[in-house]
This record gives sequence, structure tokens and C-alpha cells, in this order.
Amino acid sequence: MNTYISDNNGWVEVVTGSMFSGKTEELLRRIRRATIAKQNVQVFKPKLDHRYGTDKVTSHAGANFTATPVDSSTEILEKLDDKTNVVAVDEAQFFDDGLTEVCTILASQGIRVIVAGLDQDFRGDPFGPMPIILALAEQVSKLHAICVVCGKDASRTQRMIDGRPAYFEEPTVAVGGSESYEARCRIHHDVPHKNI
Repeated sequence: MNTYISDNNGWVEVVTGSMFSGKTEELLRRIRRATIAKQNVQVFKPKLDHRYGTDKVTSHAGANFTATPVDSSTEILEKLDDKTNVVAVDEAQFFDDGLTEVCTILASQGIRVIVAGLDQDFRGDPFGPMPIILALAEQVSKLHAICVVCGKDASRTQRMIDGRPAYFEEPTVAVGGSESYEARCRIHHDVPHKNI
């Protein structure tokens, strides 16, 4: 996989896909490579996501890296170190829409910005600030999981409640892992409406 390279300018690269597709694992791989190259890296995550601890970005496989939890996208700018030249943001879908502007500001300051997040919510709709960030990024990598029903490529995230697919009317944000979500292909992704 080629990484967008620029000598003088920053850029935005996005790693996206469904849950269990390896987004955070890929984010961590890029962070590790940047640290090996002796670049100054800062990692941010939303405080909302505390599944694996509050001060680490952690993949479902258990790999992790120290991160700064923040309540809003503007805190990324407030907590940015002057020496940082790589900023990584995990679970970007949980951030406010201001994350788009934050990424643009950082890139215009010559910083490499790596964003990882779900492109779709459990309904299959665009999720949070991700659609705009995807459109503005110089590089996008869309990863796929494996559908738990048929074993084919999965591009959707199926929310499960008590063993059944979540209704369309359920809240968009519900932080969870394999106990609450499954990877599904388009055909096996099911979002029923409540009977009224």
C-alpha cells in the first residue's frame, strides 16, 4: 500500500470500513512506522470510547498505543504539541463535525493526519464527520471484514440486541464490541423498523 508523500505539505489519509475490518490495527501500523522513522506522533480518541481503557487506542486484536482522550475536535488543536508532525485520530465517527476543519488546519500546517473510523452507522447511513473527511482526504483505504453469515467481504456493521438485529429507530451511537456488533455483507445486513 502506498502512502501519500509530500515534502512540504501536510495531508489527510483515512482508514475506514465496517467494525472488525482492521481499521485500528492499520492505524496502529502506520503510527508504529512513523515512530520508527523518528517522527513526533500524537494520537487522539473520543472520551466516549473507553472499551479498552481511557488513555490508549486499542485494536480488537489487543495492539495498542498511548492516546489522549478528548471531548471535542477543538481539543485536538488545544492539546497539540509544537513538535508534532503526525496526528492520528481513532473512532473519528464519534467526533463532532468540526473534526473536518481540524484535519484541514493540521494538514495546512504541514502535519500528516491519519484518521480511522466507521464510514457507515449500523443503519448503513454515512456516520458523523466521516463522509466529508473521506471526500477531502488525499488518500482513502477502505477495509472489509468477513460477513458472519456467508463468509464474504463485509462492508456493513450489524448492531445486535438480545440476539436480534437492532431496529432502525435505535440510537445511532452505542459503543460496544463483539457482544453488540457483527460484520455483515450488504445482502445479510438487516435493519428492521419497529411495528407501530
